[in-house]
Amino acid sequence: MVLDVSVSDQNYIEDCEVCCRPIKIWYTAADGEIDDFSADSVDE
Repeated sequence: MVLDVSVSDQNYIEDCEVCCRPIKIWYTAADGEIDDFSADSVDE
């Protein structure tokens, strides 16, 4: 998974590269580094 740390706040859903199930991704970044990160399964 590649994260764009030039964006300070991201929240999106992407498919798992292994099992193809959706994952909710959320993170914050500052000064080119990740401050907080969360990856949770999406209930279907």
